[in-house]
Amino acid sequence: MIKSLKLRFILILVFFVVSIVYCLPNVVELGGVWKKYLPSDKIHLGLDLKGGMHLLLELDTGKLMDNIIDRRMNSLKDAMISDGVRFLGIDRKGSTIIVSIRPDQKEKLFNVVGNKFSDLKAGASKPEGDLLSIELLVPENQLASIKDNAVNQALETIRNRIDQFGVSEPVIVKQGENQILVQLPGVKDPQRALELIGKTAQLEFKLVDEDATARGESGAIPADDEVLKIRSKNRETGVETTAPIVLKRQALLTGELLTDARISMGGRDIGSEISVGLEFNSEGARIFDKVTAENVGKRLAIVLDNTVYSAPQIRERISGGKASITGGFTMDEAKDLAIVLRAGALPAPVRVVQNITIGPTLGQDSINKGVLATLLASIFVIIFMVIYYRYSGIIANVALALNLIYLLGIFSAFKATMTLPGIAGIALTIGMGVDSNVLIFERIREELRLGKTVRAAVDGGYAKAWVAIFDSHITTLITAAVLFIFGTGPIKGFAITLIFGMIINLFTAVFGSKTIFDWILAKYKPRTLSI
Repeated sequence: MIKSLKLRFILILVFFVVSIVYCLPNVVELGGVWKKYLPSDKIHLGLDLKGGMHLLLELDTGKLMDNIIDRRMNSLKDAMISDGVRFLGIDRKGSTIIVSIRPDQKEKLFNVVGNKFSDLKAGASKPEGDLLSIELLVPENQLASIKDNAVNQALETIRNRIDQFGVSEPVIVKQGENQILVQLPGVKDPQRALELIGKTAQLEFKLVDEDATARGESGAIPADDEVLKIRSKNRETGVETTAPIVLKRQALLTGELLTDARISMGGRDIGSEISVGLEFNSEGARIFDKVTAENVGKRLAIVLDNTVYSAPQIRERISGGKASITGGFTMDEAKDLAIVLRAGALPAPVRVVQNITIGPTLGQDSINKGVLATLLASIFVIIFMVIYYRYSGIIANVALALNLIYLLGIFSAFKATMTLPGIAGIALTIGMGVDSNVLIFERIREELRLGKTVRAAVDGGYAKAWVAIFDSHITTLITAAVLFIFGTGPIKGFAITLIFGMIINLFTAVFGSKTIFDWILAKYKPRTLSI
């Protein structure tokens, strides 16, 4: 019996010491050799406690499908030209690509589609005089898969951007079919973060149509041209202006072939101006080399999200796959642009559905009220247990204190994020701990009323209360697990707190308090029990 008690006390003490060690960084600032060998991470505070941004973003799936069908159409056009398919026109209607060909070219067209475009399915073939109008479309199941993949890609892209932006403990999860929930605790510049997250970052290199630009808005724009705005900023005043510029619609190179983007200072012809240096992969370097060699003397526009940042003249062939973007950037603007280019473009624009900024004052107020509520609940419970159950109530309070210390230790060890619902979960855990002790003590009282000895009453009380305590904790654990699986953000925080709390409570309320009772009974052998 004595040996068993020692082992149980050692187990309780080990858990207690480990929990205290992990809780220390939340109380004192560890430095020197202590920081090297002891845990140094504090419990992270969630958005509702620390303040920050809550964003609900929606991916523009309509624009996404337009982009995909346009790319398929351009690729099909290039493939038909390459494989010698003679066609008289190619257009699109919704998600359907329509190709006008002569009947003798139909088999050639289907061979191209079958060999190079497995995601296109032949639809109706309608005669139009001497021509055939053939419909090609993407099947519905593939469209659904493309949309789902696009949301996952957007999720990963946004996560990469935020990681490079330097926000700790962000929450980035998919919500519904095409929405993404983003929570950024402690973010200092909400507007900058919003611009960084929402920028589509579709980078393209296009030739400037000098003749059409010179004619201005009064002249007719060729069908294969487009009018965009070129951005310029006065480096002294910081005033930004835009002017129309006519570009060739066809992009010669895109950001998909980028491998790196970094801030650079100075360089030929730009003095000390801040720029963003680009580096392409081997395929991008080959294309860039070819484009610059074939267009010496022409201007090549660098376009990001349909805005022209610069349009320098190609003075010579550029090998090595390196380029740069200038545009009167500030250091923060250049840094953010480099981040979005490195992280990759979003597959389609995103729309902000909900934007809530929580100030740090509100967060601190939530912390103060949450801590006060938990402390008051704990104090009232401690007083009640001592008054109602006397010395046995003190044992219950010791078990309750162990419960809280173990719970905070686990939160620190797993670097969990504490939220306001998480504090509510701690309060509920306290209540469940008290409930367990009440069940046990009432059973012990019943056993004592039946005339049993103190030892028999304690053993019988714990044995008979165990089934009810176990059942209540298991049902609560199942509920918490469901909330964790299907909940988001703060709901998950509440659920994880409840899960840890229930497991620890089973240990402290039953194992811990029973160990203390067994030690008292073995050492003092009381004939009565203060309960």
